[in-house]
Amino acid sequence: MDIPAEEIQQLEILCKHLYESSDPVQRAEAEKTLVNFQNSPDSLVRCQMLLERAHSSYSQLLATTTLTKLISRPAQVITLQQRIQIRNYILSYMARAKLDTYVVQALTTLFARVTKLGWFDSDKDEFIFRNVITDVSNFLQGAVEHCTIGVQILGALTSEMNQVSESDANRSLTKHRKIASSFRDQQLFEIFRLCCTMLKTTLESGMKSMGFEDPLQLALVNHLLRLGHNCLTFDFIGTSTDESSDDLCTVQIPTNWRPAFLDFSTLQLFFDLYHTLPSTLSPMALSCLVQIASVRRSLFSNAERAKFLTHLVNGVKYILQNPHGLSDANNYHEFCRLLARLKSNYQLGELVLVDSYPEAIQLIAKFTIDSLRQMLQVAPNSIHYLLSLWQRMVASVPYVKATEPHMLETYTPEVTRAYITSRIDSVAVCIREANEDPLDDTAMVTQQLEQLSVIGRCEYQKTCGLIVQLFDQAAQTYQDLLQRRSPTPVDLAIQEGQLAWLAYIIGSAIGGRVSFNSNEDYDSMDGELVCRVLQLMQLTDSRLSQGGCERLELAFLSFFEQFRKIYVGDQVQKASKVYRRLSEVLGLTDETMVLSVFIRKIITNLKYWSRCEQILSKTLSLLNDLSVGYNSVRKLVKLEEVQFMLNNHTGEHFPFLGLNQNVNDLRFRTVFYTALGRLLMVDLGEDEDKFHSFMVPLTTSMEAVGQVLANTETPLFRAEEAKWSVVGLARDLRGIIFAFNTRSAYIMFFDWVYPAYTPILQRAIELWYHDPHVTTPVLKLMAELAQNRGQRLQFDVCSPNGVLLFREASKMICSYGSRILSVDLPKAQLYSHKLKGISVSFLMLKAALCGNYVNFGVFRLYGDEALDNVLNCFVKLLLSIPISDLMDYPKLSQTYYVLLECVAQDHMNFLASLDPNMFLYILSSISEGLSAIDTMVCAGCCATLDHIITYLFKQCTLKNKKMPRLIALPPNNDRVLQTVEQHPEILQQMLATVINIVMFEDCRNQWSMSRPLLGLILLNEEYFGRLRESLIRSQPEKQEAMAQWFDNLMEGIERNLLTKNRDRFTQNLAVFRRDINESLKPNLPSVTNSVSDMMC
Repeated sequence: MDIPAEEIQQLEILCKHLYESSDPVQRAEAEKTLVNFQNSPDSLVRCQMLLERAHSSYSQLLATTTLTKLISRPAQVITLQQRIQIRNYILSYMARAKLDTYVVQALTTLFARVTKLGWFDSDKDEFIFRNVITDVSNFLQGAVEHCTIGVQILGALTSEMNQVSESDANRSLTKHRKIASSFRDQQLFEIFRLCCTMLKTTLESGMKSMGFEDPLQLALVNHLLRLGHNCLTFDFIGTSTDESSDDLCTVQIPTNWRPAFLDFSTLQLFFDLYHTLPSTLSPMALSCLVQIASVRRSLFSNAERAKFLTHLVNGVKYILQNPHGLSDANNYHEFCRLLARLKSNYQLGELVLVDSYPEAIQLIAKFTIDSLRQMLQVAPNSIHYLLSLWQRMVASVPYVKATEPHMLETYTPEVTRAYITSRIDSVAVCIREANEDPLDDTAMVTQQLEQLSVIGRCEYQKTCGLIVQLFDQAAQTYQDLLQRRSPTPVDLAIQEGQLAWLAYIIGSAIGGRVSFNSNEDYDSMDGELVCRVLQLMQLTDSRLSQGGCERLELAFLSFFEQFRKIYVGDQVQKASKVYRRLSEVLGLTDETMVLSVFIRKIITNLKYWSRCEQILSKTLSLLNDLSVGYNSVRKLVKLEEVQFMLNNHTGEHFPFLGLNQNVNDLRFRTVFYTALGRLLMVDLGEDEDKFHSFMVPLTTSMEAVGQVLANTETPLFRAEEAKWSVVGLARDLRGIIFAFNTRSAYIMFFDWVYPAYTPILQRAIELWYHDPHVTTPVLKLMAELAQNRGQRLQFDVCSPNGVLLFREASKMICSYGSRILSVDLPKAQLYSHKLKGISVSFLMLKAALCGNYVNFGVFRLYGDEALDNVLNCFVKLLLSIPISDLMDYPKLSQTYYVLLECVAQDHMNFLASLDPNMFLYILSSISEGLSAIDTMVCAGCCATLDHIITYLFKQCTLKNKKMPRLIALPPNNDRVLQTVEQHPEILQQMLATVINIVMFEDCRNQWSMSRPLLGLILLNEEYFGRLRESLIRSQPEKQEAMAQWFDNLMEGIERNLLTKNRDRFTQNLAVFRRDINESLKPNLPSVTNSVSDMMC
C-alpha cells in the first residue's frame, strides 16, 4: 500500500505538535491521533512507508517506536519473513540516511528487539538473526560516523539481551534466559574482544594526534566504552542482581574469557583510557575498571590472582600519585567504587602480599583523610565506598595469616580522627552558612555510623581518647554558654550540634563491640564514654522546661539503642567493667539502675516532646524494645517509674494521649499500650483487681464516649470530639489486646469489653463508616480481638463467649460492609477510604473463621443468621471490587486470598450455593492469582483451587455413579456442576496456566501447584489431551521425549483424589518438571565447571 503525501505531511505536523507544542490541548489532540495511527491494523506497512518518505526526525522516531511496540506485543502475529525484512531494512536505512542521534538510538533498539525475539528462528537451516557481527562489520569498516552506528547497534543488542523487557515479562522468563545464555556463549566474548581492539586502536590514534578533540571520535569512544561496560555488566549466570547491592557484586566472568584477563594489557587499556580521555568520558573507563576488579576469584589460580591484583593495585597507586583527574565529581565517585572493590573481592591477606601495598595503603589513607575533611563538598555516596573499604579491612584483621604487616594500626586511627573531626567542624559551617545539615539525613548518618563502629574499634584506645577529648571540650563550652545570661542562639546551636554528633559517635563506638573480640579494658573505655553522655543528658533534661534541642535528643535515643543492644539484656556479662565505671561516677551499680535511667528518659521525652513526631516515635520504639526482653522486662516492672506509667497512663501525664487530631500521634498510642500491656502481663496472672485498676483511665474514657454517642440526635452532640476519642481508644485497646497473649489475660479483657463497650464500637462504625480515620482502627481492634494468637481464645466448655465474639465480628463486618458499598469514590481515594477497610474486614473474618473457637454448625441448627449474613456480605464486598484492583493492591490481595482459602476449606457448601456469576467471579480471581508474583497469594490460590476441585470431583463422581443413592444430591451441588459444565473454559484456562508455570516458569510453589493440578486433569481429560498434543508439537526437536515425559507424568495415577494417589502424582510432577527444565536449559559454557567455582 502507498501512503498519500498529504497524510505523511499531516503526520509530520502532528509529530511536531506532540514534541514541540507548548499548548496542552494541541499536544493532547496530536497524541490521540498518533495513537490511532499506531493501533491501526496496517500500521506495520504504514510505519515502513513513513520511515522511507518522511523528512522530519520526529516522524522517523514515531515510525521506529511504533515498529518496536508492534514486534514486542505477544499477540501480534508478524511472520518470520516480515521480521527479516524489518531487520534488513533497518540496517540499510541506517547505512544510507543521515539521522539525528535519538532516531539512531530508537532504530538500534528496534534492531536489538527484533534480533532477540528471533534468536532461535531459522530460515533455510540458518539462524539468520545471529549474524550480528557480520552484519555490523560493514558499519565498523566505514567512516567514523558509520563505525559509531555499528558500535551503537552492538551496545543496544548487548543491553537488550541482558534485560527483562516488558515483552519478556509477558512471555517466559525461562525463554529469556535461554536466549541470553545462547548470546553469551556465541557472541558476547567476541563483541568484548572487538570492543577492546577498537579502543586500543582509537587510543593509539588519539595519543598520536596529541589528544581527543574531534567530536566524532569522542562519540565513537563514548559508545565503545558503553559497549565494554555492557559486556562486563552482563548477567552471566542469570542471577539478576539488584543494583542496590552494588558493593557486594561479583562479576561471574565465563572461564573461556580467561585469556582477556590473564593478558594484563586489557586491564592496562582501561587505566590508560582513564588517564588519556577527557573528563566527560574517563568516568566510564573507571566504571569498566570497577567491573574488571570484581571478576570472580575462581577465574584465576592463586598465582594468577596475585599477579592480577598486583597490576590492579599498581594502577590504583598511579591514579593516586597523579590525582588531577579526581577533581571531576564523576571520576571521583567511580574511583571510590574501585577502591571499595579492592577489599570486597580480595582478601586482606592477599593485598598485603602485593609489593607496592605499603605505598598504596599510605596513598589510600591520605586520599580518604582528605576526602573526609571535605565531606561537605563530596557526595555521601562516594564517602560510603571509602568507609566501606576501611570497614572491611578492619573487620578482616583477626583473620589475616600473612606475616607481612597490614599497617592498619597506623592509618585507621587517622581515618577515624578525620571522620570525627570533620563532622564536628561541619556543624559551625552548616549553621553559619545556612547549609543543609547532614544530621537531617538519618539514613546516611545511620549507615556511616555503622561503618565507623567497625573502623573505630581498630586501636580503640586512640578512638576513645579522641572522643573523650572532643566531648569534654564541647561539653565545657556548652556549660559555659548556659551559665551566661543571654548566650547567642548561634553559638548555642553550634555546641548542641557538635554534642549531638559526639553522642551519635559514642553510640556507634559502643555498638561496634563484638563479644568474641572484646576485652575488659575496652569495656572500661565504653564506661567512660557512657558516663559522659548520661551526665550531658542530666544537664539537658534539667533545662527542658526552658526548651531543648531536638537533634541532641535524637542523638541520645540513638545512643540508648546501641547501649541497650550491647550492655542490656540476657546475654550481657554482669561483671562488665562498664557497670563498674558507671558505679564509680554516677552510682549506677547494676543493670536495674541503668534501666531506671532509660525509663526516666522515656517518661521525660513523652512529657516534654509529645509534639515532636520523630522523638516520640524513637522513644516509644525504645520502650517497645525494652518490653520484649525476657529478663529485662522482669527487672523493669520492679521499678517505681514503670509502676508510675502503669498507674498513670493519662493525657495529664503523657500529653500525646490527650484529645488531638494528629493521626500519627494516635498511631503511637498503639505502640505505647502494647509496651504497657507486656509490662502489665509480667505479674498479672489471674489478678482481676490489678487488671481493672490498670484499665481505670480507659474505662472512664469509654463511659464518657458511650454517653456522648447515646445522644447523637441532640444538639449537644460534639461529633468531632467524640470521633477522635473513639479513634484514640480503639488504638489504645488494640495495643493492649495485642500484648495479651495468654488465656487468662485475654478472658479478663474480653469480659471487660463485652457486652459493656462493644456497642460503642458498633455505633462508631454506623456513624463514621465513610471516614477511614475511624473505621481502620476500630476494624483492626475487632480483628485483633478475633485473632486466636497462641491459642489464647480457649473459653470454658460452658461458655458461649466464642459464639458471642463471632456474632460481634459478624455484626461489625455486615454493618460496615452494607454501608461502604453505597459510597462512590474517585480512584485516588479508593484504597484509603474503601478498599483498606474491606481488606481489614477480610482479615477479621478470616481470624474468626479459622480461630477454631466456634462450632459453626450451631448457627444453622438454631436458626442464627450471623454466619450466613457475614459470608453473604463477604461476597457482596468482593463483587464490588474489580479483579484488577484485587491484584493491584498487595494487602488487599493477601487478605482476600487467605480468607478465600479458609472459606473453601470449611464452607464449600456456601460457595456451591452461590449464584453462577458470583461463583465464576471467584474462579476468575483464583485464575488471576495463580500467576501472581507474591508467593503467598499464589500458594493460597493453589490451596483454594484444590478444595474447590476436590469438591467438584467428588460431586461429579457421586452424580455419575450408577448405583442407587439413598440420599439425593442437594440442589446446590447440581447448580455448581452445571455452572462449571456451561463454562468449561475457566477450569481449562487454569489447567493451562498451571501446566505452563510448572513447565516454563520459575515455579517456587511446585508442591502447591501439584495438588489442584491432578483434579484439574481428571475433570478436563479431553482438554488435557489436546493441550498435551499442542505442547508436544511446539517442541519439534524433542517431540518423542516430550511425549514420554507426559506419559511418565500420569504413570501409575488412578482416577481418584485419594492422598496416596495425590502424593504419587506430586512425585511424578517433580520428575516431569526436572526433565523439562534440563531439556530447555541452555548448554552452559565451561564457565560453570562447578557451582562452588562460580560462587567463590
